[in-house]
Amino acid sequence: MCRLSFPAALAIAIAAVPAMAQDGIETLIGSVEEQADNGTVQVTIRVLNGGDAIRTVALPDRVEAWLSTDDDSQTVWLKRTPAMPASVDIAPGGFASAHYRLSDSAITPGTLLSVPAWGGQRLAVTRAISLVQTERALQAQAASALPTPPASDRSVGNAFLENLSAYEPIYAVYGPSRYSEARIQLSFRYQLFGSRAREDRPSSLTDGLYFAYTQRMFWDLGADSSPFRNIDYQPEFFYLSPPVVRGGRATVSAQIGLRHESNGRDGDASRSLNTAYIAPMAAFSLGNEWRLTVAPRLWLFAGDRSENPDIRRYRGNTGLFVEVGHQDGVRLTSSSRFNFSSGKGAVSADLSYPLRHILGGGPDFYLFGQSYLGYGENLLDYDRHVTRFRVGLALVR
Repeated sequence: MCRLSFPAALAIAIAAVPAMAQDGIETLIGSVEEQADNGTVQVTIRVLNGGDAIRTVALPDRVEAWLSTDDDSQTVWLKRTPAMPASVDIAPGGFASAHYRLSDSAITPGTLLSVPAWGGQRLAVTRAISLVQTERALQAQAASALPTPPASDRSVGNAFLENLSAYEPIYAVYGPSRYSEARIQLSFRYQLFGSRAREDRPSSLTDGLYFAYTQRMFWDLGADSSPFRNIDYQPEFFYLSPPVVRGGRATVSAQIGLRHESNGRDGDASRSLNTAYIAPMAAFSLGNEWRLTVAPRLWLFAGDRSENPDIRRYRGNTGLFVEVGHQDGVRLTSSSRFNFSSGKGAVSADLSYPLRHILGGGPDFYLFGQSYLGYGENLLDYDRHVTRFRVGLALVR
């Protein structure tokens, strides 16, 4: 098999037969282009909404396709690119673009691609040549002549950054109070075995295995020398199932994990506990880029609780996470936990809004307001009831 070398002016051969409309939804293949910068073939589809209401259309992970020449034909699979979501919202009379890709190793000159699920169109692959790609090729050629980067450059040959992502919100907020006026949180998760999808391989159970770390710092700015009154450390291992589209407007998934929490102190101020938890999750598209997420949670305490033997009385074993908001606008997040037998628990609420919408530009921060009502804002105060309100900035919400 040889690599494609089609001229840029090669016309796309189209038998213009769109996919059959289903409830006003039509699917057309927009283009099939060999990407000169990464050696794959990208297939762009256009999904049109001919109805009079907003529709949420599911985009399958894999789609069967046919490659044909004058002498032969074969079945291949298109895979949705990692950047594409599992579903898209389309306004009445509007359309959305979705991107799929396949390896071009099996494609010869003159190859036509058709996708039965998207109708009877047949498109000839063209090479995508652009000034941007030409510039990248020249840069790559120049870079190949440069000396090997120093060992201190950790981005070379290291998958860490690809597997690293945000987990819980990252913020710094402040509000006058008797204890711990400021609260700072850092959080990340790491995909332990990477993503097979990024390597164009079939997905695996190992794709959902993560290590996560969250650190909450409570800063007593009003005290002498402004000490950190308490720091909670929260490492955990968990499995996150891939989202499954239900009914065209909802996705469901689940998370199950083991979590350790401690404050790293000794003596009477020492606190620690271990929990095993499960959290089913459902996300609903409300249209116009609004989304609702609901995630109840159940956990069991494990191991020694001698440092805080009655913590279950104040935390209970159940909780609920609810989030509603616009993709690029206001967002309200609520998290709560309950012990129905003791009547104790806590509820927190975060309200965020992109700061650039207020300033007309600027850094990608969020104006972040946070409230807390109940027991156990931190491990040290697990049996203390507090009411807090703080305002600050968030990097991740």
